[in-house]
Amino acid sequence: MQQITDTILMVRPVSFRMNEQTAVNNYYQKSDEKVLPAAITTKAQQEFDAFVAKLRAVGVRVLVVDDTTDTDTPDAVFPNNWVSFHENGDVVLYPMFAENRRLERREDVLDVLEDEGFEINDIMDYTIAEEDGVFLEGTGSMILDRAHQKAYCALSPRADEELFIEFCEDFEFTPVLFNAYQTVDGERELIYHTNVMMSIGETFAILCSECIDDKTEKKNVVENLKQDGKEIVYISEAQVNAFAGNMLQVKGAEGKTYLVMSESAYNALNKGQIAQIEKHTEILYANLETIETYGGGSARCMMAEVFLPKV
Repeated sequence: MQQITDTILMVRPVSFRMNEQTAVNNYYQKSDEKVLPAAITTKAQQEFDAFVAKLRAVGVRVLVVDDTTDTDTPDAVFPNNWVSFHENGDVVLYPMFAENRRLERREDVLDVLEDEGFEINDIMDYTIAEEDGVFLEGTGSMILDRAHQKAYCALSPRADEELFIEFCEDFEFTPVLFNAYQTVDGERELIYHTNVMMSIGETFAILCSECIDDKTEKKNVVENLKQDGKEIVYISEAQVNAFAGNMLQVKGAEGKTYLVMSESAYNALNKGQIAQIEKHTEILYANLETIETYGGGSARCMMAEVFLPKV
């Protein structure tokens, strides 16, 4: 199976703001009542459009869908949490922690993919778990090593252990479970999404091992990555706070690959880390400051990878 793709789905924001429903356990979000909501949305749209242009300029196929105006979906710019697209033609729909994020799930998005020539064979729908207060937020909660059929998951209020195991059984992934923490006001709090502290490329991985407090769990994650031939680029918790873990490797034109990140993530990396990454892939970054500040997510969260077969 392929680890990376040249096609991604992105959702252009129309009413972007800090989502009060997700802020209860996403400690990366900030609010600023001095800035008008319309101004925040406009800045987010400008960042989004410039980001899409950068991706397309290197040959990444970006399918852009506009968020709808008839729902209150401030986080619609982060589609990788509610849907994933797989090589066997499966589409997976995930149960979401915040009630207003459940409104992001849209059937017409699947129609767009079919119109673009992609084949959808089956829809695997885990969303009924919401009725039991159980959540698993897609490739935010899970980092998939598709090539080695492993799934890494930091447990949190948005990543339920039993549902994660069920996903792994359904898709024949080996589960790698752990707890990841960040320091908030002097306390160790669970990180809400695995993809802020970890990313897996074809031949490398980005990992904040400082976030994994349990030594056995930390050793297990590192050993699994090394077994699969990944060179690990270790980042610090301070770098995680600048979204340096929230990265995704994609394919562009002529087989070139790119590790996509935000400008703040790139600026947080040191020369040694950049050199380590550039042995494996080129780096592409974009200014996502508004989206990061109010949304508490970054480049990786904005891209839903499309692995579906072509008709």
